[in-house]
Amino acid sequence: MTEFIQVITTVDSEEEAQNIAGAVVGERLAACAQVLGPISSTYHWNDAIESAEEWLILIKSRRDLFNELSGLIQQVHPYDVPEILAVPVVEGARSYLDWMRGNLKGMRSA
Repeated sequence: MTEFIQVITTVDSEEEAQNIAGAVVGERLAACAQVLGPISSTYHWNDAIESAEEWLILIKSRRDLFNELSGLIQQVHPYDVPEILAVPVVEGARSYLDWMRGNLKGMRSA
């Protein structure tokens, strides 16, 4: 069941998160994008440990759309090095996966 993936990225504002969510769903590179937050992130940046409040975006897509999806995220993302990670969907409810198929680029019925 590796046809589908969940992509995650984070940004520093809810407005930016909603912008990315709207862009990827609008282009049908995602069937759904959920914005969660604020969350607390701790990471290394410029040789220092940083902490920041961020918003997490969970993006439901297909593996064959990843390069295009990643490219769009990078185009609209405000960070120099955006987190863009994809994990395979191992299992899912058939009805939900069918809904995803119908709402992603290249899979819709005419």
